[in-house]
Parts: sequence; structure tokens; C-alpha cells
Amino acid sequence: MPVRILTAQEDLRKYDRWLKSHPQGSLWQSLEWEKFQEHAGRETRVYIAEEGNAILAGALVLIDRTALNWCVWEMRRGPILGVGGGGSGSADLMNAIINDARKNNCLALLLSPSEFLRPTPYTLRPSRRHLMPEATRIIDLTKSDDAILAQMKPKGRYNIGVAEKNRVVIQRSTDIDALYTLLKETGGRDGFGILPKSHYEAFLKHLEGSFLFLAYGANPNPISGLLGVIWNGTGIYYYGASNYAHRALMAPYALQWAAMRHCKAQGATKYDLLGIAPPGSPAGHPWTGISSFKEKFGGDVVTYPPEQMTVLRPWAWRALQIKRKIWR
Repeated sequence: MPVRILTAQEDLRKYDRWLKSHPQGSLWQSLEWEKFQEHAGRETRVYIAEEGNAILAGALVLIDRTALNWCVWEMRRGPILGVGGGGSGSADLMNAIINDARKNNCLALLLSPSEFLRPTPYTLRPSRRHLMPEATRIIDLTKSDDAILAQMKPKGRYNIGVAEKNRVVIQRSTDIDALYTLLKETGGRDGFGILPKSHYEAFLKHLEGSFLFLAYGANPNPISGLLGVIWNGTGIYYYGASNYAHRALMAPYALQWAAMRHCKAQGATKYDLLGIAPPGSPAGHPWTGISSFKEKFGGDVVTYPPEQMTVLRPWAWRALQIKRKIWR
């Protein structure tokens, strides 16, 4: 079955229509995400397997270059295949991608599909990364505001009320410097790394549907921030940060409520809180800390397979792991 890399605008528009009508279609396989990643400095490729005029399978591949012209290929929430993780075109698509990856000095291919893949002739094993969450909470925005609040945990509703009583003000903004200051503080406090400021700038400037909200208390400096995006009818909470000194004001709860209402006003029917620890996870899971916060907003828990990988150059991959400590 023919597999192609898309470059012509007509073909890319066709892929866009196909993806947005596919039940597994997601932001991370979209042309909007491709544009953002290119502005953030990454190489991209869009593959499709087709029969006649019909797309049967597809994938947006991100390529990270390393030393000595080695690279790592990645498919977030991809590949997009047939029902049940297989179907026509899936084997041809994956074979073409892996063959191209080998020719491109690829050390490993990492993929985090929405559904479990059928058995393949190449070896897949867990990557041990948690870049894409294995579970999330999705809130139904088709309900009334009162109904959305009612399905939250009592503590979630209460904390939104606390923020309102404390006169926390939410404003839409383009001030990435303010968000980055909050991110640095939050990352230092909670012990997680943050990306360069240019990444968040590219997200807000070049990712269609993105938005930034900042929360203010009594002083002129923001005390919390939320960076999100709306894609194909789904609002997605992506990055959040807050000033610990003002934690009693409950600004992050007011931000989430404002983001939900914004997404709903823009026609979104769902709000994805983007990442919790999967049900039954051990206490040390990387997403455990944020899970309690997100649980207070209710929603339905949706799970995904853990990220898988196939190592194409084992010795070089092992050397890269040791050098860069990429799992830390």
C-alpha cells in the first residue's frame, strides 16, 4: 500500500480534514502542532498510507537531532490507525516510518498512541518516559455552568468560591515574561524542570487556538498563570504556575474555571486537564502530585497506553542515555 510524506498544501489540507474527523485525532498529530513544533526548532514529517483517494493511516513525526547527527523520532498520540489500533494501512505506514528512521540515523522511535497497537514484527517495549500522560480527566462543557460546577468535588467548588471572595481577577494576556517568572518559581519549588522561555513564546504565538490567562490579587504582579489551547472542539490545559506566597487566595482554581468558560464560549465541548496518574499507580508516579488538584474539578477519567519505543541502534542509544541522562 502506498505511503507518502506530505509536502503539497492540498495534500496537507486533506490530512487535516481526515484527522479532525477521526475518532483518534488529537492536537499532537495535527498541522497546528506541526507548525508550533517547527517554530520551536524541531523537524517534522507527516506520513500517510492511502488507497486510491482515501487516507487509511497517518502520523505526524517529530525529529530531535542529537550529537554526531544522530536523532530520535517521536509520535505523540500517534500513529493514527484503524479501529482497535490496527486496520488497513497500519503495517505499511509503520514499516515505511521505521525504514526512513533507520536511513536517517535514528537511534529510537518513541510512540504514544491513543489505543494499544496490534502485534508488530518489530520489538516494542515501554519507554519509561511520562512525557505524554497515561490518564487524564475530561470535563463535559456541553452542560450549563451550574451543572459543570455541580459535578466537581465540593472542595473544587469551594476553592473557586474562595478565589471569588478574595477578589482574584483573571485577565487574558500575552505576557510570557510574567508566566515564565511564575514557572521558574513553581519548578524550583516543586522540583521539576521547565523549558526555555522561547518554547512558551512559540506556544502562544504560533499554536493556533492558544491562550494565556493570568490571575491577580491585590498587588499588580500576577500570582498565577495558565497556558492552554483549543483544538477541534477540545480545550486543553497545558501549563500552569503559581506564587506559593499567595496560595491562600486559590487563584489556580479561579484560572481553571475561567479557562473552562473561555473554551466553552469558543465552542469547545470538552476540557482536557491533561494528565493525572493512572488509577492504581504507585505513590511515586510523576503525575501523582498534580492528580489531587485536578480531581477536584471532576470529569471522566480517560486512560491511554504507556509510551512505547523500538530501539534501532541499541549501542548508540545506550550511550546517549548515559551521556544525557535522558530519563531524569
